[in-house]
Amino acid sequence: MKKKGLYIIIAVAICMVIGFLSGFATQSSVNTWYVGLNKPIFNPPNWLFAPVWTVLYIMMGIAAGIVWAKGFYHLWVKTALYHFGFQLLLNATWSVVFFGLREPFWAFIVIITLLILIVLTIRWFKVVSKIAALLLIPYLLWVCFATVLNYKIWELN
Repeated sequence: MKKKGLYIIIAVAICMVIGFLSGFATQSSVNTWYVGLNKPIFNPPNWLFAPVWTVLYIMMGIAAGIVWAKGFYHLWVKTALYHFGFQLLLNATWSVVFFGLREPFWAFIVIITLLILIVLTIRWFKVVSKIAALLLIPYLLWVCFATVLNYKIWELN
């Protein structure tokens, strides 16, 4: 159990660091360029994003830690964690493309790819741990919502 807890702590920390670093790209435009964009009526208030992402990153880290604790030597665990790592990097890439580069269309392409990787990650996590897979469902749902939001912002601008 101690080992599992350590893996969860490390995985949560990694997710939070990625989220924190993504925040730099977001902060560069959220109070300037983003404010001037036409947004759909269902666009949430800006203050909502940080708490939602914090909870999601914690849940993602817990899920990854649970999978990691099953033994990285195992091919399924390794495959699941590689998928997780790639989707986490793509998650950060979206912030850079959307907010840093201010490219909603290319961000939409990134987020579609991210969605595919999240689904594959959930599939692999389920092979290793159903609980870990379930912990990623809110993340998948939020990214589905973010995909629609990204599309509408691109369409409206």
